[in-house]
Amino acid sequence: MRLCVFCGSSSGQDPVYLAAARSLGEALAAQGIELVYGGASVGLMGAVADAALEKGGHVIGVMPQALVDKEIAHRSLSDMRVVSSMHERKALMAELSDGFIALPGGLGTFEELFEVWTWAQLGYHRKPCALLNAGGFYDKLTDFLDDVVERGFVKPIHRAMLIVEEEPVALIAAVRAYEPPKVDKWIKAGER
Repeated sequence: MRLCVFCGSSSGQDPVYLAAARSLGEALAAQGIELVYGGASVGLMGAVADAALEKGGHVIGVMPQALVDKEIAHRSLSDMRVVSSMHERKALMAELSDGFIALPGGLGTFEELFEVWTWAQLGYHRKPCALLNAGGFYDKLTDFLDDVVERGFVKPIHRAMLIVEEEPVALIAAVRAYEPPKVDKWIKAGER
């Protein structure tokens, strides 16, 4: 099994985020799960990769040449795939992975998570999408998503597709147990 981890190239201000990244990397390696991630040596990205590698895990990085040129590429990965664009990066990460986990991060992390979750909603893939809610980082987002359901913009079945856990081992167990919902029709006749 391979899981893709989206996360910040920064470590954030709370040490709990760095600890969560390291813990996730260690848990993936301990369970024989390969890590696919953005290929950086910095921030939470570097921490999750380093932790997996230190425990003997297999780590695949995917990074556009422009970022490799800025010298943030991790030099000790099991496998580094250099691509030409961010679009190609995301497509390859998705292709290589059996599921997706977002650690804390910024705009890129959010964009990557929402894209793969949208693909799952549309039926383009049946892979699990998950949040590691380290230190309550995603509490306000999950509250907002629940509100969006209440306002009628996201169906409860699609909201339930996003797995949320606070501990890496519990998150990995939930990802392994994930069963995608069966949605026959996108919109029923007469809905607007």
